[in-house]
Amino acid sequence: MAGTVMLAYYFEYTDTFNVHVQGFFCYDSAYTKPYLGPEDASAVPPALLYTVVAGVPTLVITVTEAVLFLMQYTSKDLDSRKKTIATGDCCYLNPLVRRTCRFLGVYMFGLFATDIFVNAGQVVTGNLAPHFLTVCKPNYTALGCQQALRYISHQEACTGNGEDILHARKTFPSKEAALSIYAALYLAMYITCSVKANGTRLAKPVMSLGLMCLAFLTGINRVAEYRNHWSDVIAGFIIGVAIATFLVVCVVHNFKGSQMLSEDPQQEDMMGSPRVESPLEKYIASQIWPADRGYMAAEQHY
Repeated sequence: MAGTVMLAYYFEYTDTFNVHVQGFFCYDSAYTKPYLGPEDASAVPPALLYTVVAGVPTLVITVTEAVLFLMQYTSKDLDSRKKTIATGDCCYLNPLVRRTCRFLGVYMFGLFATDIFVNAGQVVTGNLAPHFLTVCKPNYTALGCQQALRYISHQEACTGNGEDILHARKTFPSKEAALSIYAALYLAMYITCSVKANGTRLAKPVMSLGLMCLAFLTGINRVAEYRNHWSDVIAGFIIGVAIATFLVVCVVHNFKGSQMLSEDPQQEDMMGSPRVESPLEKYIASQIWPADRGYMAAEQHY
């Protein structure tokens, strides 16, 4: 986790990895869209997006796990001995904390991994934003752009703000689309697989589809504001879906691990594994007189 966070930090906030300088054609209509201001002026600003993708799943998973734990802890099917084993030892981590940290840890790891994949793609490709020429402000006369098919490949062609130009060169894949779809899919699969309460047959798909809809609206907003191409958004969706699906299916196994109170290793050792009696043993036991069975049980115990 520490290595993932550090790599994401170097991609995001340092110039350790240089962005590929991709050229452009003079007067290319694909890059002449209007520039609607910095990212903070967007309908989905980065501060809001990062807060939602980090805070909402954390809150939902923590509250849901606490409710499920309390429901299982107060269940009539559990005797006091099982409850004591699960929560009595001071050196043993509470099952609620273990399970919650596991799901949230995997989620955070996937969030940083998605950021790394997206940043790596942006650095390697250097794909231009739809508003690139608007912020680049090239001097067409000095570049000899009398013909629209002239290809400009040198970095000094732009005369605009350097930070805006650098940001306009990092659009493929779309980070906002990847993070939003990753958070939505992970949380939707968690709700679908973990919540088994009565009366949620319709509520779970409605919540899941609502989360996915918000993620798709985020991607559509990126295209509508001329900040990304459709190909950027689709690539971001693919990366987010792939990472979320891999983590849920292969790492946390669809959130269908052992139940919180029954996954205690101490409990498993004390209770022992279940023993299945073969048909031959049942037949032999039925032929033994009760007295003989009692004698054999006492001898076996001894």
